[in-house]
Amino acid sequence: MIITVASFKGGVGKSTTAIHIATYLASKRGKTVLADGDLNRSVIQWAERGGKSVPFLVCDGESIRTDYDHLVIDTAARPTDYDLAALAETSNLLVIPCTPTTFALEATIGTLTTLPTDRYRILLTVVPPKPSREGEKAQQALKKAGLPVFKSMIRRFSAYLKAENAGVPVNQIRDPKASEAWLEYEAVGKELWKVAKK
Repeated sequence: MIITVASFKGGVGKSTTAIHIATYLASKRGKTVLADGDLNRSVIQWAERGGKSVPFLVCDGESIRTDYDHLVIDTAARPTDYDLAALAETSNLLVIPCTPTTFALEATIGTLTTLPTDRYRILLTVVPPKPSREGEKAQQALKKAGLPVFKSMIRRFSAYLKAENAGVPVNQIRDPKASEAWLEYEAVGKELWKVAKK
């Protein structure tokens, strides 16, 4: 299975999403590889901090390993329309993280109109916790625009910063909200698994 994570705006949790999708896939049978194609090399640096605690292999996006059962690709930010179409064509599913802000939603809606809706799914990330309803409003706006969106959303938790600093997935840190944060990515993983296997 090949899952590609791409975004049109910075600060939407693209690398965090790639890391946690790879963590979910690593819990399935087979070898999981996460290819870091971002110029910032965020995933590679993250994995260096985590060392042997990282539950999957990490490689540079220029030299992707071929000995995998599951491949997650963390792309460079802001892909061109041509790159996006090629990524969608070569992946089982393209995951597009998007925050529930007007700028991020407009950039996402405007860019995705050229892609077939069965090739990607939008994931709302960095969603303000309740009682805010910004996540639900954004989800409705995306659906109204006819775009496929994950049922699950990823809320904003400080546990992700702790996980980033330690170089491990959020399910490996001690934080009151860590298990809640992981359950959200696990729900995304289950949904992704069903969609990508079709």
